[in-house]
Amino acid sequence: MAKQLLGKEVNAALTEKITSRVEALKAKGIEPTLCILRCGERPDDLSYEKGATKRAGDLGVSIVNVVLPADVSKEELIKNIEAINANDKIHGVLMFRPLPDHLKADQDMICNHLDPKKDVDGMTDGSNAGVFMTKKLGFAPCTPSACMEILDHYGIDCTGKNAVVLGRSLVVGRPAAMMLMKKNATVTICHTKTKDTAAIARNADIIISCAGVLKSLTKDFVKPGQVIVDVSINWDAEKVTSKGKGGISGDAVFEDVEPIVEAITPVPGGVGSVTTTVLISHVVEAAERTLG
Repeated sequence: MAKQLLGKEVNAALTEKITSRVEALKAKGIEPTLCILRCGERPDDLSYEKGATKRAGDLGVSIVNVVLPADVSKEELIKNIEAINANDKIHGVLMFRPLPDHLKADQDMICNHLDPKKDVDGMTDGSNAGVFMTKKLGFAPCTPSACMEILDHYGIDCTGKNAVVLGRSLVVGRPAAMMLMKKNATVTICHTKTKDTAAIARNADIIISCAGVLKSLTKDFVKPGQVIVDVSINWDAEKVTSKGKGGISGDAVFEDVEPIVEAITPVPGGVGSVTTTVLISHVVEAAERTLG
């Protein structure tokens, strides 16, 4: 039976560290503050906002909400972003994406109006450059950062290990690969055009699966001794839970993969549960950077 890499254990350790850092900032007169910028009332945005607000409150971080209508103009949204940039009392910004349909064509341009120093979820080109250049130009996206926190917490040394990342998105796959390389792993990225992905994955010591495809990581991809970090959150209509049929699952066919490998993150209860804590940690770090 594999060791389950539980998000709640990582969160407990991070909470202790973050609260002490928040106390130190407040002793110096700095109130670490996250601005949540939302356009419209999408249910998934509202759900994440509720969770982020609660987590921030638990850790002593203040919240500023900027809520704009779903039909907000590009010019008005940019005006609000620039006002946030100019507000020294705001240290980090979470802007929900995707933006409303009429703004999607300009989404990258709009996002890049945000000062990378306040970009705590890695959505600007400046933050991406920081990940690839290993410089503090912004912040890495929270989900791959949560993967690294889990590996660190459980003492999983990446040095000299073969790591395979399943997925190449700018949100998870590519930054995760860069962060693994920073930990001295040898990294292979697999994607939809990769030939014989299963064979490549079986050669890995560590697999980060962020394909976002239900049941795509089967027993054919794994071998004994591996560590599996399952990032994805997929709706599984066949899953049976205490609430009945239907629930969320990762990429892994958990019941087939878990008996084979050495360690694995569950879904739910793994990476996703750490992501919001990482977001708040980035806000605290952004506040600390203002001290030089």
